[in-house]
Amino acid sequence: MWGREFMAQNLSEVLITEEQIKKRVEELGEQISRDYQGKEVILLCILKGACIFFSDLARAMTIHMQMDFMGISSYGNERKTSGIVRISKDIDSSITDKHVIIAEDIMDSGLTLSHLTKLLSSRNPASMRICCLLDKPERRECDITPDYCGFIIPNKFVVGYGLDYCGEYRNLPYVGVLKEEIYAEK
Repeated sequence: MWGREFMAQNLSEVLITEEQIKKRVEELGEQISRDYQGKEVILLCILKGACIFFSDLARAMTIHMQMDFMGISSYGNERKTSGIVRISKDIDSSITDKHVIIAEDIMDSGLTLSHLTKLLSSRNPASMRICCLLDKPERRECDITPDYCGFIIPNKFVVGYGLDYCGEYRNLPYVGVLKEEIYAEK
């Protein structure tokens, strides 16, 4: 039977609990709200992985904002970046002279976000910052760091709270480490 219990059996550990995530996302929302009080903000969700984080973060923010969505990936169904960045959905609104906050699930190699920030910078935003739930600095392959970060994590393959493996595990309410034999099989 495919359900949360089955998915949990495929994890070696729960790295960040549902309660820890909730508390930290509320803190991030409060901090961003203070930093951007009175400014024209666009909160940009990077699909699909950041959708749960984005939704919770938006609800934790108390400032007036617009929301937009962008599909960008360098992973496909692999667990390691291909290095080729593909845009599957561009934003719908203009970001010119607006403050853009990119909500991303995880900063790993940094290649995807580095490409994205260069692309978006060419559209002349007033400012642009990255807010990621998870950061794996030991995997970084380029000079980029998040402006707001939920948790710094070790170099482990994580799923849950929007993060997936082959489109699965996104609906777990916590972040867990996927057992190596699960992704080594495919």
